[in-house]
Amino acid sequence: MKQDELIVDMITRFTDIINGLKGFDRKFTNSELVSKILRSLSEYWNSLRMLIENTKDVNTYPLEELYGTLMTYELNNVETNEKTRRSKEEMKEPPKKQIALKSTNDEGSSNTNMSDEELDVLSSSCQEMEKISKQ
Repeated sequence: MKQDELIVDMITRFTDIINGLKGFDRKFTNSELVSKILRSLSEYWNSLRMLIENTKDVNTYPLEELYGTLMTYELNNVETNEKTRRSKEEMKEPPKKQIALKSTNDEGSSNTNMSDEELDVLSSSCQEMEKISKQ
């Protein structure tokens, strides 16, 4: 099984390979097919694989029931895995803080012609606010 491959895709690939081998007169028993699928599962499936091997008789376990069990397990764990992935992404990048400044304009005064001194005060104020927002 490929990493991050859906179980349906793995089952489809497996079935294609088995059908191709049947074309060469290679026959498989149900227990051989069940064993091959269980062996091919990735580490993500270890707990389910162990559960099946310890509680079911692999020699008589129907292939269709194995497919159903694997698909159900995957469906039940997709939500959990998605939540875990999202929370890991959120921990990597903290949300950025934004600051809004209110602008006022008194009648009769124009802020388009600010002196150098006023621009320096405004610039230092902005720098201080950026430092505070980063904390």
